[in-house]
Amino acid sequence: MGHMHAGAPQPGPMPLPGVQNVIAVGSGKGGVGKTTVAVNLAVALAKIGHRVGLLDADIYGPNVPLMMGVNRQPEVLGENRIAPLTNHGVKVISVGFISPGDKPLVWRGPMLHSIIKQFLQQVEWGELDFLIVDLPPGTGDVVISLFQTVPLTGALVVSTPSDVSLQDARKAIEMFRGVKVEVFGVVENMSHFLCPHCQHEIDIFSKGGVERTAKQFGVPYLGAVELDPDIRKGGDSGLPAVLGGENSPHAKAFFDFARRVTQSAAEHNAKTENVIEIR
Repeated sequence: MGHMHAGAPQPGPMPLPGVQNVIAVGSGKGGVGKTTVAVNLAVALAKIGHRVGLLDADIYGPNVPLMMGVNRQPEVLGENRIAPLTNHGVKVISVGFISPGDKPLVWRGPMLHSIIKQFLQQVEWGELDFLIVDLPPGTGDVVISLFQTVPLTGALVVSTPSDVSLQDARKAIEMFRGVKVEVFGVVENMSHFLCPHCQHEIDIFSKGGVERTAKQFGVPYLGAVELDPDIRKGGDSGLPAVLGGENSPHAKAFFDFARRVTQSAAEHNAKTENVIEIR
């Protein structure tokens, strides 16, 4: 057994065998509906015919099990491999499967790095067109571990149009740029509220702020999701809004995002194939 020497170079990010595209979904701050977007995006991608995995890397508030309606312990296969759970046509793995219940995990950098690595490399993802990674809010250790472990095809940033959220969304855009990950677009969540009685649009957080921010930063604006109790109920009951198909209310935006992500990933991959590495 050879020993690793101190100061030996860390291996760079390695593609996951069988996984075509890894897409990160991030946000500057919590509470903006990032997981709602990640879950509905994953299920929409599966519904339009892709093979999809969803990795819940939000170690502080893993909501994916609830929103995807899965909460069993994953099976451990031979040789330290983990079998993901499947629901709504999506393979799912979450920190929430490991530490169920309401106790938040207090994990330090190195532990985080090893759990993210494990979830990427030891889970039997099989053949996937897309692996969607739901990141914790902010710009911390988990994000860095992800970049160091696997090459990312692109990222989505979710924000509400409130000033505080936008300020943090800008940091998230800058963070992805800093590590040379293409931002495929920003999503305005909880954009506005449609009064169920008079159909009047109520502008709660000052709709349109995300589109302006996208323009400022030169990144695509993917569209808006309205603030609606049905979207939340779908999440709370493990039945994401997109299950009703494209014509169901609120689903259209998520299918649009799924198509845009598919298109951006294809363009990104075509560009990267044309780049010949100069040794």
